[in-house]
Amino acid sequence: MKTLSSQERLLSVGQLAARSGVAVTALHFYETKGLIHSTRNAGNQRRYPRAVLRRVAVIKMAQRLGIPLADIAHALATLPCDHTPTAEDWQRLSSAWREDLSRRIDELTMLRDQLDGCIGCGCLSLKECPLRNQQDRLAEAGPGPHPAELA
Repeated sequence: MKTLSSQERLLSVGQLAARSGVAVTALHFYETKGLIHSTRNAGNQRRYPRAVLRRVAVIKMAQRLGIPLADIAHALATLPCDHTPTAEDWQRLSSAWREDLSRRIDELTMLRDQLDGCIGCGCLSLKECPLRNQQDRLAEAGPGPHPAELA
């Protein structure tokens, strides 16, 4: 069995894009945000360790779940850069995101259930509609502009 040299274990940005299904521009963006890291070869071309493939997969999955990029960056900062994230690493990350996802699912379920009422009345009243005017803190102060200290 042939052992890969250190250069052969590295991926060009094009190879990483092809293997991950992520555009080169997105990979460059991830790198500027510190989500992934590369080295430069003698020709000043980016080279990525193969472990970056798993990091990119984690980034894409988290984005599909609606996790903000800043939260993804924070989570990835807890992972070692020198090896592929493990199942235990993923378990830790996913459990940290679970509460936020559950909260958003609950909010979307409530929105879906309230939507039928809005379609039925058709008013979209800013005064009474919980979809358009959720958590209205100034309603009790009456109509019109209010001093900044009330907001």
